[in-house]
Formats: sequence, C-alpha cells, structure tokens
Amino acid sequence: MCSTALCLQSSGSNEGENIAAPLQDCTIEEQRGLVRFLWAEGVKPVEIHRRMLAQYGQSTMSQRKVYESVERFKSGRTRVTEEGRFGRPSTSRTQDHKSSRKDFLRRNTETS
Repeated sequence: MCSTALCLQSSGSNEGENIAAPLQDCTIEEQRGLVRFLWAEGVKPVEIHRRMLAQYGQSTMSQRKVYESVERFKSGRTRVTEEGRFGRPSTSRTQDHKSSRKDFLRRNTETS
C-alpha cells in the first residue's frame, strides 16, 4: 500500500526542514491516479514517467503504460481501477479437471 511521501524532520541545523522519503510499493491504481492528476495539470507523459521513476524506482509502471493511461484519460476514462474484461473467461485448472481431461483423452485415443 502506498502512503503519501513521509516528511521527516531533518537532523541538520535547519530545524523544521522537511525531507520527503521516496514512495515504495504502490499499487497500479495509485500510479494511474498520479498519471491522471499530472496529465490534468498539463505534464507530458515522458515527464510523468521520469518523475514516477524518481519516486517509485523499480515498481514504476512502464513508460508505455503511462502513455496508454494518458490516451485512455484523453478519450474520457475517469476511473483508475481495472475495468471488467470481455471475452471468454479463463478455464479452471484444478487437479480434478486435469485428471478428467486425461481420462477423456485416453479413452478417445484408444478407440481411434
């Protein structure tokens, strides 16, 4: 879970000076929210990605994903959460299904 940047009080001579700690382990939804916010402020996708890399490091979404998110927001998307997908649902891969499939194949190859 991602929290806002933590402001830590500096141990230096400037009392009250705040130092922002880098963000770690943020969800894709939180990163999309940041992309949406910065894009709404007029920041270009390449700059958005550069700024995110500085804070999120290796857990940053790819530059391509930043561009794709910006394109979706341009076309009217407002949500940062995953939308349901259309198409054929994935099949179940339980051990029962695997063994019944093997039995079916074995019976049908023996008769041919």
